Amino acid sequence: MSWQAYVDSSLLGTGHIDKAAIVSGDGDSTWAASPGFTLSADELSNIVAILKDINNPESRAVENARTDGIHVAGERYVAFRIEDQHIYGRKGKTGVCIVKTKQSIIIGHYDENIQAASATATVEALADYLIKAGY
Repeated sequence: MSWQAYVDSSLLGTGHIDKAAIVSGDGDSTWAASPGFTLSADELSNIVAILKDINNPESRAVENARTDGIHVAGERYVAFRIEDQHIYGRKGKTGVCIVKTKQSIIIGHYDENIQAASATATVEALADYLIKAGY
């Protein structure tokens, strides 16, 4: 399956995610994305820094995310949970779920009509699948 097919069927196709992207684990390239869901180089660099130092309680990147939020596709989200290669952000009734696999980062966005638990379960399920497949 192509990376775009994972975005289209495993994420968007579930109805639990309305925008998504899969990027390299280093954040230097986008492998697949839904139309109009583009993350800047700075946004990806920041996400990679957070995920790299996620288990370091003194990490500046993690602390900045907790105090200043995270930016995804030009929007700021409150980072309400950062742990175990996962970042969860909220903006009003919308949110993002970001999960790091061995070689990729999956970013899923949900709108106000989608339950946050369903959205995060969808992103986490794809991440688990890719990890088992070596990605």
